[in-house]
Amino acid sequence: MAEKRFNRVLLKLSGEALAGAAGHGIDSTILTAMAREIAEIVKSGTQVALVIGGGNLVRGISASAGGMNRAAGDAMGMLGTVMNGIAMQDALDKQGVDSVVMSAIRMEPVCEFFDRRKALKLLKSGSVVIFSAGTGNPYFTTDSCAALRAIEAECDVIMKATKVDGIYTADPVKDPTATKFDDISYKEVISRGLKVMDTAAIALCMENNMPILVFQMIEGNLKKAVAEGTLGTLVHN
Repeated sequence: MAEKRFNRVLLKLSGEALAGAAGHGIDSTILTAMAREIAEIVKSGTQVALVIGGGNLVRGISASAGGMNRAAGDAMGMLGTVMNGIAMQDALDKQGVDSVVMSAIRMEPVCEFFDRRKALKLLKSGSVVIFSAGTGNPYFTTDSCAALRAIEAECDVIMKATKVDGIYTADPVKDPTATKFDDISYKEVISRGLKVMDTAAIALCMENNMPILVFQMIEGNLKKAVAEGTLGTLVHN
């Protein structure tokens, strides 16, 4: 690979993306394809941290809408992210890439408890660090987890993989007149109410000058995004 724009990235994947057409659970074909894409950039020398949502297994907000206590629903959602993390760890093993799942909630020996200094050492050694269980607190999304861990892990950028090729003025699926931004400020994302990440995550990134690159997760795009940094939409100051 040519000289990279980003050397250490935090990749944010949605749990729903792992579900595929079924809409729930983990599609092994999609999991393998994602692991292959991640392995390719790791083997090229990019340091990768990873946060995966848990929406393919359980969503705290959805559970609370059904009458469950929100804190209890969020706790279940956090456990779902750990399951996705373990699945990704297994898939990365099969690609010949070392990875460690770190949880914000103690659950040894299933996975390790989050340790910032150890995470930094693992990233420098070429291991993928999978941050799971969110922030360990209810009412915070995995977007907030991604923002927090990217800052703690001293990443160059948060790379948020989505179904569309960037940020638009409106949902391009519903509004054919929607136009795409090449780049946009944090403040404009918040003022326009654009659904990039939740407001708390955007504010945290803004306060700590952590850029967010929103791009479409299709074959080859992750490598291009790391190398060029121009794919999709960049959110920055």
